[in-house]
Amino acid sequence: MKKWIALLVVALLALAGWIAAGPFLTINSIRTAVAEEDTAELAEHVDFVAVRRSLRAQVEDTLARKAGIDAQNNPLGAFALGLANQAAGGIVDALATPAGIGAVLQGRGLLHRLSGGGVDPDDGTAHVPPPDPLRDASYRFESPSRFTATVRNADGDPVVFVLTRNGLRWKLTDIRLPLAALIGP
Repeated sequence: MKKWIALLVVALLALAGWIAAGPFLTINSIRTAVAEEDTAELAEHVDFVAVRRSLRAQVEDTLARKAGIDAQNNPLGAFALGLANQAAGGIVDALATPAGIGAVLQGRGLLHRLSGGGVDPDDGTAHVPPPDPLRDASYRFESPSRFTATVRNADGDPVVFVLTRNGLRWKLTDIRLPLAALIGP
């Protein structure tokens, strides 16, 4: 009987260890995929539907705050805000792709990435991606099924990558961009 209890305890500890190591293994896989510019591998570790939904909500909220309550109550302002949301939706759709996520992780602009992959037309040499885009990240478990990796962008604002667990598998499901910095005081 003691052997079965010991075996059960060892199995539970191994399972807990696997769950605790899961987000770090996923981040390592994302790092490798970004460094090798392997979009198929990156797609294995990112839930693009969830990322797209989250980014759209962030952009729409930022635009609404920037426009203010007066613009939202004005019919012409509400129409302009709707147009801005549609335009921003196209940008979000381009960002929530393997190339867009790779550009964010490499710290490069999305348009620069999509317009030539960082190739300088003058000398034809490829842009060398950063050696480790998540090198200075701070990691934190928010719950047993939610994990964050926070890095600072060039302006020092936090960019938070959120991984969530589904069963034993972890995926990137949210990117919290520092859009609030655009609003101002």
